[in-house]
Amino acid sequence: MTADKQGVQCLNSLLRGELAATETYQQAMAKFDGAQNAADLRRMHAEHREAANLLRQHVHQVGGKPDQGSGAWGAWAKVVEGTAKIFGEAAALKALKEGEEQGSKDYQEAAKDEHLSAECRGVIRSQLLPQTREHIEILDRLLESA
Repeated sequence: MTADKQGVQCLNSLLRGELAATETYQQAMAKFDGAQNAADLRRMHAEHREAANLLRQHVHQVGGKPDQGSGAWGAWAKVVEGTAKIFGEAAALKALKEGEEQGSKDYQEAAKDEHLSAECRGVIRSQLLPQTREHIEILDRLLESA
């Protein structure tokens, strides 16, 4: 199978977003260590790690090379989360929610991308996008109690 360059670029963009999410959740978990919210954050962190692994597999399947780092997304995540650490839990949760909302938009676009295989678009629609939307709902709930 030969790599569709645009499809690989799309998948790697999604992968960078997931890597940035894992980094951001890692930082947030340190802030919430021992808090009631920690279990939710650990679960979402693990789900982002699993999503990154799934996206890596899809990049390999189309003959591409998965990106290793989060790139500009990771730099943005560090700035946002660093700022959130200064301003408290609510700011950290809002930063996580903003990242999830951007991820949701990215997945919605990717689900329509004809450069991706039907199987890959199906995984995005059936698994990754619903998971991201669930994360937004969880963060909304956590923000209400923050």
